[in-house]
Amino acid sequence: MLRKILIAGAVTLGLTAPTLAAEFYVVQDTATKKCTIVDKKPTVTTSVVVGDGKVYTTRTEAETGMKTVKVCTN
Repeated sequence: MLRKILIAGAVTLGLTAPTLAAEFYVVQDTATKKCTIVDKKPTVTTSVVVGDGKVYTTRTEAETGMKTVKVCTN
């Protein structure tokens, strides 16, 4: 019985861990000045993280955050 509980716990943790590690960034293209939401921190120099580099845990949070970032609302 204990073995079943441990296996169920491990499976649950395995399924939820990727969700907990989700990261979203609001980035601005330096050429077009257009803001977008990405799920990985940009490594190219043509995109910069805006909004004080804040990391969002859900896409919805990032969309709401993008509306408040001054360079994205102009």
